[in-house]
Amino acid sequence: MSKIYVIHENDEWTVHLTKRLDELNLPYELWHLDEGTVDLTKEPPEGVFYSRMSASSHTRNHRFAPELTGAVLAWLEHHGRTVLNGTKALSLELSKINQYIALEKAGIRVPKTIGAVGKEQVVKAAESLGKTPFITKHNRAGKGLGVQLFHSIDALKEYLESPAYEEPVDGITLIQEYIKAPESYITRAEFIGGKFFYAVRVDTSKGFELCPADACQINDLFCPVGEQVEQKPKFEIIDDVDLEQIAKYEAFLQANDIAVAGIEFIKDENGTVYTYDINTNTNYNSDAEARAGKYGMLEVAKFLGEVLEKEKAVASGV
Repeated sequence: MSKIYVIHENDEWTVHLTKRLDELNLPYELWHLDEGTVDLTKEPPEGVFYSRMSASSHTRNHRFAPELTGAVLAWLEHHGRTVLNGTKALSLELSKINQYIALEKAGIRVPKTIGAVGKEQVVKAAESLGKTPFITKHNRAGKGLGVQLFHSIDALKEYLESPAYEEPVDGITLIQEYIKAPESYITRAEFIGGKFFYAVRVDTSKGFELCPADACQINDLFCPVGEQVEQKPKFEIIDDVDLEQIAKYEAFLQANDIAVAGIEFIKDENGTVYTYDINTNTNYNSDAEARAGKYGMLEVAKFLGEVLEKEKAVASGV
């Protein structure tokens, strides 16, 4: 029987989806790809394959899960299976450089960014950027990995030689211009089935550990940008969005075969919008959703069910 296959490496981030799949009585199977095999002599089963592979898998000791997933997705696509968030999406999930190039190609503004390998090259990249303050981040990241704010080259040099320095898993450190916002928040737009679902305002006054998942724990807080007197929720679903900008994002997702994603952006003091991250393994904050009465994983489960029904209809010749 044809079913939904969920490809992932993090049980905590998957249980919210499986609960919704159970709720809708949809047939599914989990493929946990922290390790495994790809048998190229066999054909994959029939079904709908949805990848939730994460760029931060190495932080959970699943260092080669993305590479294994890339092989599995290529195998599935070769055999013409229905794959949601396939090889194109994975390529963007694993590299912010790939993200920025694809975004610029689509006419979407990104912050000035330089990639570097090696500590000396990281310093040279920061000098070449010629702007302070600036931030560093990991090219293969997720969960705000490697995000640090620097006000000088000397501060960067000190950090690179300190125990606090964390080597990026792919070796590539990004030096990026710091976008100063008039208020301490960023916005994350969520898309399901390639269509806009909702936007969430994320408070950054206490740092840039922006993972919305309930399972995420905030330990190290980076990039403080001021104190906020009034206590507000860190995640808050909002209605005020730029529909023209949303349309650009939808066209971008369609062009890159991305079905489910969260896209993060920030607005500077002049009102200019900069897009700086695409999360193809998107998660949702339960408190924010309960307040708004909108539920991302339920919508994802419904979308997967619709795709499965269409596939069954095609297979039966209806």
